[in-house]
Amino acid sequence: MPIYIDFPYHFDRHGRTATAVYDDHVREMIEQLLFTSPGERVNRPDFGTGLLQMVFAPNSPEVAAALQFALQAALQRYLGDVITVSTLDVSSEDATLTVELSYVVLATGDARSATYSRSAP
Repeated sequence: MPIYIDFPYHFDRHGRTATAVYDDHVREMIEQLLFTSPGERVNRPDFGTGLLQMVFAPNSPEVAAALQFALQAALQRYLGDVITVSTLDVSSEDATLTVELSYVVLATGDARSATYSRSAP
């Protein structure tokens, strides 16, 4: 039986590496992909989406559409064997970027949805 490490990494109340159930692990993998900047990982320089840089970009429908396309491509490339994206919506209001995602976990067939948001500091 596989063990899924909880994200962010921390210790449980017994002093061991904290683990997560599979559904939480999948949600955390999506979060890591969305909020990792390309070039941030040494051995995988192309991993990530560049989403955080878009918090500072001018707000326009064209930018939101381009970002949505880039996120869809990254999710398919890196997590296509784990999830199928049902819907993906990217919105930006003031300095807050919000991603609403509905997906199906392929291993279980369960439909899930999650909302991820970040604000400019």
